[in-house]
Amino acid sequence: MSGNQTKKDVSTSTRRAIINLLKERGGMDVVTLSSQFSLSGMAIRQHLNALKGEGLVTTMEEARPMGRPTKLWILTPAANRFFPSGYSDLSVSLINSMKEAFGTEGLDKLLDVRNKNMQEQYLQHLGDSSGVKERLEKLAEIRTNEGYMAEVKEQDDGSLLLIEKHCPICEAAAVCTGLCKNELHLFKTVLGDNVHIERGEYILAGGRNCVYTVRQNKP
Repeated sequence: MSGNQTKKDVSTSTRRAIINLLKERGGMDVVTLSSQFSLSGMAIRQHLNALKGEGLVTTMEEARPMGRPTKLWILTPAANRFFPSGYSDLSVSLINSMKEAFGTEGLDKLLDVRNKNMQEQYLQHLGDSSGVKERLEKLAEIRTNEGYMAEVKEQDDGSLLLIEKHCPICEAAAVCTGLCKNELHLFKTVLGDNVHIERGEYILAGGRNCVYTVRQNKP
């Protein structure tokens, strides 16, 4: 392998790693990115400008308490092609065909069957875990395996956040809102009656993530 080819492979690998990190953490400035890759600011900027030229990243300004706004680098929707898509084109086509063949009521019945099957699979994976946090972490593990890049964060008030940073069925959900509605019901069912869960940030509403706040009901 030639030296030029090796450099090209390294650049491609680094740029993909940058894309993954921006997907995972959201907007980041050059200094922070440099520290993550042990590269100079100039080297990181070269990679970012190359990604910008491909339409994969763009910039936004974030106000800071002191000084000038900071320029953050964020992914564009075009970068979603690097992450699981759940066969979006096929899914959308099938949903439209089911609507045409069975009507909205028929589609809802099919979604109910899907939801029941997923509920059984999720409950089997959760097993005998009892604590809310433990069950939520296992749920996040399932969702990550399905391509949602999920994680759990504990809040100062004791509540928990289930954060999904990617939606592999986004295109399908856009034409079939029942998918998202059923998922919220699914989460409520598998986490148990002693848990209250509500969705705040929502990708289809323009959010960067889908974020669910989970609280244990008071006795």
